[in-house]
Amino acid sequence: MKRTILTAIPVNGRHRSLLREAAGDENLLFVDRKTLTQEQVDQAEIVLGNIPPQMVQKAQRLQWLQLNSAGYDAYARKEIMGQRILTCCTGAYGQAVSEHLFAMLLAMQKKLPQYRDDQRRHVWGDQGPVVSIADSTILVLGLGDIGSHFARLAHALGARVIGVKRTPEACPEYVEQVCGTADILSLLPQADAVVSFLPSTEETRKIAGADWFRRMKPGSFFLNGGRGDTVDTEALCQALREGQLAGAALDVTDPEPLPADHPLWDTPGVFLTPHVSGGYHLPVTLDRVVEICADNLRRYRAGEPLRNVVRCL
Repeated sequence: MKRTILTAIPVNGRHRSLLREAAGDENLLFVDRKTLTQEQVDQAEIVLGNIPPQMVQKAQRLQWLQLNSAGYDAYARKEIMGQRILTCCTGAYGQAVSEHLFAMLLAMQKKLPQYRDDQRRHVWGDQGPVVSIADSTILVLGLGDIGSHFARLAHALGARVIGVKRTPEACPEYVEQVCGTADILSLLPQADAVVSFLPSTEETRKIAGADWFRRMKPGSFFLNGGRGDTVDTEALCQALREGQLAGAALDVTDPEPLPADHPLWDTPGVFLTPHVSGGYHLPVTLDRVVEICADNLRRYRAGEPLRNVVRCL
């Protein structure tokens, strides 16, 4: 009997061909996530794409969910997945997210947001001294796919890079040292910029709090491209208002979407983008998502180990 594979990813013609080839003679269906129904999900043994978690929980035949995102915290729970397989798209977003955050860092170091504000006010002004990434110390929290891409960029421009991983491994050539998460507080005073790609877990939620920001080097920068709830937003605002930090660049916030009346919008030194560093704004990201999905689909049909398996708690 043919298996039904439901694809809820916005694919183009070339992507469809790749997935059809990987699916062989299975029943491959392409659906619009906006109009997806529970009845459609109930027919599928395999789902490719981030469908609503409540649909996953109710799915009657589902055996494997392949997310199109690198993040998985909304799905990786036993009450959602049960004993079914969950995989994510780690490896697809490194270039897009790292380049976005790297651009934000350089912009803050050169005070480009302030000059943009002057432009809007028609002010021909001088914002004063700037800093360089060359010979600076950059602390990268979460040295996975995205963090490693960022570390390479910083190293290429002459920065001293320190990486943090949950389980420290061999030190790559673009990183001076790799430390564990228990070392973060002792490393903060060294860093000219702290760049977080930490996931949302019980251990990391609100990890960046008042004590964290007090320990950071005066005049340093904080950037977050991981998850918004890893940061105590009020503590960050306070550190910026008090001048402890030179600036903060955030592509993720807590809460999210950020309410229009939230004080973070108007806190001095904040550089915000609305969680757009990932997604499919960079076309190659979707290409990589589809390639991971197609490879895992071939593996699943062949009974081989899948890539990026997520453990559900």
